[in-house]
Amino acid sequence: MDCWVCERTALAACRFCGRGTCREHARNHPFVLELYRGDSHKVLRALIVEDAIHCGQCRPRGEPVEMPELE
Repeated sequence: MDCWVCERTALAACRFCGRGTCREHARNHPFVLELYRGDSHKVLRALIVEDAIHCGQCRPRGEPVEMPELE
């Protein structure tokens, strides 16, 4: 796989879109790994990976997108 930006050999794949990225173009971005509601918590909680690999090209949205056509 090659880096999406410079076409050199990629060392990782973006966690958000799957594009290849080299060391120079790789960025870090928080990633929500899992959501859960524990027995002792009424509030929804999240397990976060603070430094997931991000290609720097895609733009993960901060808010969920409604998709009623899939219902």
